Amino acid sequence: MSKTRKLVFMALLTAIELTVWVIEGQIPAPIPVPGVKLGLASVVTLTAMALLGRKEAGCILLARVLLSALFAGSVSALLYSLTGGVVSWCVMAALLGLFPEKLLWVVSVFGAIGHNAGQLAAAVAVTGTPGLLWYGPALLAAAILTGAFTGLGSMYLVRALGRYRK
Repeated sequence: MSKTRKLVFMALLTAIELTVWVIEGQIPAPIPVPGVKLGLASVVTLTAMALLGRKEAGCILLARVLLSALFAGSVSALLYSLTGGVVSWCVMAALLGLFPEKLLWVVSVFGAIGHNAGQLAAAVAVTGTPGLLWYGPALLAAAILTGAFTGLGSMYLVRALGRYRK
């Protein structure tokens, strides 16, 4: 893939990820626990990682986080989104080559767990309230369910877009 084509594809994925993030903000949380979301934007991140590479997926993620913070206008949203996104990206980047494509959903589950762990750590650090760790089990259960769901979405998207591989 030429550099120009790759850059255009990355820009397209960034726009899609940002759009999905905005739409997801309008969907009610699946369970009434603060911070629980479906994480649909991670479908794009993991798909980009599988198709383009770790670095490119990281650039797409960072662009989405910064643009979403700009639209949301909240420094705390930037902190939580950046922390969760970076931890999730690190986990998925480390695990991506260890699982075959048909188990991409497993990588997503671990990424979702990392995302929630990163956000929970940021919340404890910001508030100075270790009692927030009681949310851990609920966030873990939510991460497993939503991570599997988004991972399956990413797995099928990677199959559909397979011709764009590195």
